[in-house]
Amino acid sequence: MRKLPPGHRLRWMRALLLALPLLSLPVLYAALGAARASTQAPRSPQQGRLWSGARGPPPRLAYFISGAGPGDGPRIRRLLRALYHPWNCYLVGVAGEEDRADLEAFVRGEEAPRRYGNVRVAAAGEWGAVTRRGPTELAATLHAAALLLREFEGWSWFINLSASDYPLMPQDDILHIFSYIPRDLNFIEHTSNIGWKEHQRARPIIVDPALQIPNKTEVMTTKEKRSMPSAFKIFVGSSWVVLSRSFLEFCLLGWDNLPRTLLMYFTNFLSSSESYFHTVICNSNYYQNTTINNDLRFMAWDNPPRTHPVNLTTKYFDAMANSGAPFAHSFTNDDPVLDMIDAKLLGRAPDRFTPGGWCLGSSLGGKDPCNFFGRSFVLRPTEGSAKLEKLLLKLLEPDNFRPKQCK
Repeated sequence: MRKLPPGHRLRWMRALLLALPLLSLPVLYAALGAARASTQAPRSPQQGRLWSGARGPPPRLAYFISGAGPGDGPRIRRLLRALYHPWNCYLVGVAGEEDRADLEAFVRGEEAPRRYGNVRVAAAGEWGAVTRRGPTELAATLHAAALLLREFEGWSWFINLSASDYPLMPQDDILHIFSYIPRDLNFIEHTSNIGWKEHQRARPIIVDPALQIPNKTEVMTTKEKRSMPSAFKIFVGSSWVVLSRSFLEFCLLGWDNLPRTLLMYFTNFLSSSESYFHTVICNSNYYQNTTINNDLRFMAWDNPPRTHPVNLTTKYFDAMANSGAPFAHSFTNDDPVLDMIDAKLLGRAPDRFTPGGWCLGSSLGGKDPCNFFGRSFVLRPTEGSAKLEKLLLKLLEPDNFRPKQCK
């Protein structure tokens, strides 16, 4: 199908996005009626309503899961079980050989990923050490997006997760609700009020040795400082994003030179993954009106907040479950709250995939319903999907949507 020119796409998106807040209550509530909660107790994924298919197939999600260091293999294996859906695609990037071998064996040993071929573990020569505060982290994210674009067709959104993240609802719920929103929307928390980050991140001149020395992961800084740019406006925010395929194609293959210009600038920016996409999207006339100022993650912070959020435990379970966020960050390895999420939110038994409409087997007698497969695009959303619906409707309200875009 012939693609529309950028100008036509922009005018179409502007008209649609302007109409969404006005129509959210009468139209979106009607469209998403199947996902609303009732006063009854939540049902398991097997008991939920089958997706009707009236709008065509649901969108595909492209997940990039990264390991922070040695020993993350078992954590990513558990995360993959919680996240897996045959309709989506997954790329896993880890630097350690032992973790890579463990995850490759896991993918080969599971029938569903082997049959659908939608889980890819980056090979040894493709993935190296990443400096968390340096540009190599941003380079890894762009690399992952490029691999997903090359190897998997038809996906609509890119979602980055780490080994310390976890989903708060089944994939059927996310895919069901995302079926009703424009596929050019970008969920990215951002602000131009950079505050202390100007002097601690934007002005320092840095060198990321991981660009040229294997296994060297500490950023080095110089005494000299640089001035702030005047050709564009810097935005900062969360490094966790849900980005549209269209926007990532613009960053990697785009006709405009803005993404490449900013990429060169952000090689000298501490924690550039918390600013690059934000600055590109808000300085682009094509995409600045596609932003929703939220990263769709539940996080908890100290008071006053520190650089990183607190590790989530059982005391945060109720807040997580009621937040409507599809993901949460961050958890320690095998924290008991993960078992609560599996049992109460995902309906997932230990060492099994989260069940959904693609699972045709019976769960009676403790059997695994995902031992038998159905059509990968069939969804059985649970009543928990109403929480994500409520969150999105709130984000699309007139007071939240336009006033918070690229400010």
